[in-house]
Amino acid sequence: MQVPHDTYVLVADGRKLLFLRNDGDAQALDLKVERAEEQSNPATRDQATDAAGRASSTGGGGRHGHSGSSVEPTDFHQLEEDRFAADAAEMLKKRALANGFERLIIVAPPKTLGELRKHYHKEVEARLTGELAKDLTGHTIPDIEKALLAAD
Repeated sequence: MQVPHDTYVLVADGRKLLFLRNDGDAQALDLKVERAEEQSNPATRDQATDAAGRASSTGGGGRHGHSGSSVEPTDFHQLEEDRFAADAAEMLKKRALANGFERLIIVAPPKTLGELRKHYHKEVEARLTGELAKDLTGHTIPDIEKALLAAD
């Protein structure tokens, strides 16, 4: 993937993000950290206070006119990851509207990338030059540089 000088790269998952700028050129990347964030996001079992219940409604099946259907448990962990992605998209929007970058590449796991896409502002989309569906948040900067250069 081509990463020209001054291209910004967002490396994110649902909990961490790195906002990087290429201080090098397209052949010799030199990514510098502009911003780093990490959010605490415990597992759902540690965030939820009650177990999922059962819903009942009068008038339909069941022996006594009640139909009991299981209520899907809320995945608080996933909700927080989705919110974190939406917040990252908002940060990109603000920077794009302030002309904070001309070119942007986003690297995120497929699920996070899908959530980010839901929130892209038109100015972010206009500056987006590439996406890489990969989780690189736990990798070193040199590993991120190698992955970008190897991507098509």
